Amino acid sequence: MKIVSNRITVCRTVTLCPDVRNMVPNKLLTLVFVREASRILLGMKKKGFGAGRWNGFGGKVEKGETIEEGAKRELQEESGLVAEQLDEVGRLMFEFEGDPQLLEVHVFSTRNYKGTPTESDEMRPQWYNIDSIPYSNMWPDDKYWVPLYLQDKKFSGYFKFKGHDDIIEQTLKEVDNLQNL
Repeated sequence: MKIVSNRITVCRTVTLCPDVRNMVPNKLLTLVFVREASRILLGMKKKGFGAGRWNGFGGKVEKGETIEEGAKRELQEESGLVAEQLDEVGRLMFEFEGDPQLLEVHVFSTRNYKGTPTESDEMRPQWYNIDSIPYSNMWPDDKYWVPLYLQDKKFSGYFKFKGHDDIIEQTLKEVDNLQNL
């Protein structure tokens, strides 16, 4: 791995990283989970990438936004909730076989929010007890890192997919600090 602008760049070759100018930039994304004591708010994705799966709330960081601003905006657009505070809990990189662009996902958590979860044209929110999370209807990688999140641990990971259902390579580790990734 080569660190570029405090963001992870995964090289495609085992020997040397190609010149950064020739690489496809990572797509910067956010993912927010809303927690209460023993439950978590998930959203059923209704259209677009990940449709038909339960997930947190998030999406692309827009030009001129910080990553946290993008996360707050996406949470509000998709669930109607306004996060008063977000804590970054994880950093995940996703590669899809045949696609040169990596997805760099900054995972956030909030317990401090205003509003009532409301269905949007993109997501249908639903509370789940943390003991009954529907992993079989989520992205396949979630079953590996969501338990770390639920234990209040910070994490970093890389998942390579063949299609959208088969993980063909992965790394996941607990970290003390996300700032140096």
